[in-house]
Amino acid sequence: MRFSLLRRPAFGVLALSCSVALLPDIADPKAARAEDATELDRMLITAQGRDEPRARAAGTVQVIDTATIRRSSARSVTDLLAENAVGFFSDWSPGQTSFNIRGGATDGQGRDWRSQVTVLMNGRRAGTANLSKLSPDDLDRIEIIRGPASVIYGAQAIGGVVNLVTRSGATEDPGSEITARAGSFGLARGHAANAGSTAGFDHYVGIGGGVSDDYHTPEGQLVNTAWKRGGGLAALGFENETVGRIDLTLRTDGVYDAGFRGSQWDVDNVDDRRNASLDLAWDTTFGGGLGLSAQAYAVRDVDSFHWGSERQRNGTAGFSVDDNRRQLDVLGLKLAPRLAVGDDTDLLFGIDAETAKLRSDRFRQSVSGGATSQVPPYDINQDTEDFGVYGEGVHRAFDDALTLRAGARWTYGRVSTRATPNQPLLVERTESWDDVTWSVGAAWAAWPTVTLRAGVATGFRAPTGTELAADFTAVGGGRTFGNPNLDPERSLQYEIGAAHADGPLFLDLALFQNTITDRITTVTTGPDERTYANSVGDAVIRGLELQAAYDIARRLGWDGWTLIARGSGVWNFEMRDKGADAALSGPYTDKLQRMHETQAALGITTGQPGVWSLTTTAVFRGPLYYDTEESLVAGAEPDSRYVHRKGSSWLMNLRGDWFVTEKLTLFAGVDNLFDVNDHPLFIATDTVPSLGDPVSSNGGGTGNSQAGRAAYVGLTYRF
Repeated sequence: MRFSLLRRPAFGVLALSCSVALLPDIADPKAARAEDATELDRMLITAQGRDEPRARAAGTVQVIDTATIRRSSARSVTDLLAENAVGFFSDWSPGQTSFNIRGGATDGQGRDWRSQVTVLMNGRRAGTANLSKLSPDDLDRIEIIRGPASVIYGAQAIGGVVNLVTRSGATEDPGSEITARAGSFGLARGHAANAGSTAGFDHYVGIGGGVSDDYHTPEGQLVNTAWKRGGGLAALGFENETVGRIDLTLRTDGVYDAGFRGSQWDVDNVDDRRNASLDLAWDTTFGGGLGLSAQAYAVRDVDSFHWGSERQRNGTAGFSVDDNRRQLDVLGLKLAPRLAVGDDTDLLFGIDAETAKLRSDRFRQSVSGGATSQVPPYDINQDTEDFGVYGEGVHRAFDDALTLRAGARWTYGRVSTRATPNQPLLVERTESWDDVTWSVGAAWAAWPTVTLRAGVATGFRAPTGTELAADFTAVGGGRTFGNPNLDPERSLQYEIGAAHADGPLFLDLALFQNTITDRITTVTTGPDERTYANSVGDAVIRGLELQAAYDIARRLGWDGWTLIARGSGVWNFEMRDKGADAALSGPYTDKLQRMHETQAALGITTGQPGVWSLTTTAVFRGPLYYDTEESLVAGAEPDSRYVHRKGSSWLMNLRGDWFVTEKLTLFAGVDNLFDVNDHPLFIATDTVPSLGDPVSSNGGGTGNSQAGRAAYVGLTYRF
């Protein structure tokens, strides 16, 4: 099985880069020993720019490679990860999502400083945990580390890490490419790119965008689900033996006029969300086993919400305008020297420094148009500073059959609250925190095609300025206060796993337990009042994960044909919330919410290389539990704090490609082939009769559903 490492510094990402092409069979283990390489040895991973065989990894990794990204019809990174069973995704709108990996969840508004999963862009903090604002057009691959990874990445890596790696002149074939598609619901998307290299320099430039009208469900049009998006990327690289490699990347991405129905089914609320960044990265080797990876970056992330709520949850008249804008500016520096000590020991060191400024504003207008008392924005204005130092050692023994690794990190942070609009009583103060995280692991090449692994890792998330000092009113009413006495959230994970690769077959199996303590939640303190607090009970998640790929055509000796099956999935056989709110009701109050018990993605690609291909993808979503925010009709739930069990559902997509010439490819597909009417999260879907209470609706909607059956056609031309 051929696994290719795409040469670009990953800055700490432990990742497996997989392609669908396959290496020749290794029929004779002795021959493999003679080559000093097994199938797992040939699967390369990177840890802070250091190439290592997959057989030495002590944790679970997953990669969505270039070919998978190009085959997908995903409108956003959210769709792409959902198609590959990366975790639970709760699509709130075309421009907003939250997701969950091993019990670690991102914030529903996409605030990456409140996320328990670290989202990276080219190895540094992306500035947003909202993947729906990001397009897959200019991505080369996506790397996922499952489980805590705070030793390398610092705060927030409680449940895992998602690293988005952009395209560059080093990874793209020279030339130009144009892709265009049109489809159901007024879909129109386009992307153009050019890549090239000369005299040690290389470049990649891409620009793309799209629009879509309101989509339809089996029940009809779902109003206020339209969106627009656009973005671009420019990457310039230089490489030679003396300097090493230097990358300069400038990018912007965003979604605009994206309908936001929310849990009150608003038909006129919209979001504008964008993320832009500038990166300068350098990776070099000095000789004598010494190397260095360095990265400086600047990020600007802007969210503009236009969320009027004409009817409050308590039934009173609300606001025709409720606009909230926040802007996050980040400056950061990462240095990671590495040292090879002899032939069997590698040492990695790291220094991270980052400063960020968050500023928000808010304006309300009552339904009557009269004078309106203004309220603070959702987030406190704040300045943060973070500094981290870490080290990791890797030692190989017994003729490289056994790999031992251990690492530790000390992180210091400081958050300062600043004057915030409409919050005159805010006390401007500075709170500091520090934490130590660690990880240990081992990998044993038990057989030429099998590696066993085990590891223990910790993670943490520091409280934000908003959680320490909040005073805001939600769109639908209700006031939330901060708590200056909060402790950081922490996690501890145990994992054992095994990987097998024999040529046509690849399998990776992992059994894990992740325990999250001191979770920062909100608790009720009075009528329509809540505050942040550390939960007295832990969250315990135990699960089994599987990744697999099987080249059936190769196994059967079908020359000139492609038949490859792929799959990934998770079974969380325990997902217990020991600190659940006592006010919850029903038989599922101890279940972790917004997290699937089971989830899987299955795909089959068949065809003739260079002639045609057909890919079928099925996404299975198992049960989840949710104390919904929706207002439901009488009889839909015993009370408003009832924890619902949302059942399972399947979603199937189909895509065909015809390679007309080496330059021209035509493609067509159908998403949601069987027109399933469901939603990953909401209880009240768009049905007649609906479970949604029309009395509480803002604009007439009574449910949220995913898009119904949608067809598209398109072409890609390379020149």
